[in-house]
Amino acid sequence: MATVPWHGISCCLSAAALYYLGRTSGRDVDMLKSVNRVNQLRELAQLLDGEILPLVVAISGRVDSETPISCKSSGVRGVIVEETAEQHFLKHNDAGSWIQDSALMLSRSKEVPWYLDDGTDHVRVVGARGATGFVLPVASEAFEESGRTLVRGTLDYLQGLKMLGVRRVERVLPVGTSLNVVGE
Repeated sequence: MATVPWHGISCCLSAAALYYLGRTSGRDVDMLKSVNRVNQLRELAQLLDGEILPLVVAISGRVDSETPISCKSSGVRGVIVEETAEQHFLKHNDAGSWIQDSALMLSRSKEVPWYLDDGTDHVRVVGARGATGFVLPVASEAFEESGRTLVRGTLDYLQGLKMLGVRRVERVLPVGTSLNVVGE
């Protein structure tokens, strides 16, 4: 009875998977090479009139809005604001030691209609949060320690908890930010 060369078969399957991934990435590169670069936003209307849709273009401009959001913590004016609040605490485990843990208390996101403006024209942007690589910068971050009272401390201890405090983070896409966008 002959043995099956499993190492050889697994090597061939790995090579096939890598070849497939390379071909897929190659298609993405080819698609990005075919993107129409728009130097001034006023040129976009002419390009849209002459092209068959869907059309993928690359544009640049500064973020702006008619109704920007004023952030509570940082005071920054932005078009997308994400706020999170996370309770941090110590838990008493069965072994008698304390383990640090956290629980999300608040996750809120706001967005107003916004556009990119390059001085020649402006283009409304929709669906930016779903874009690959889109990460909002942190505008403010703070840790608020829990107020300790004798009663609160005793109740927490009986429940096997020690409240440490709340970490609040505010992420914002500020008005005036320069942005390059590739999209449909």
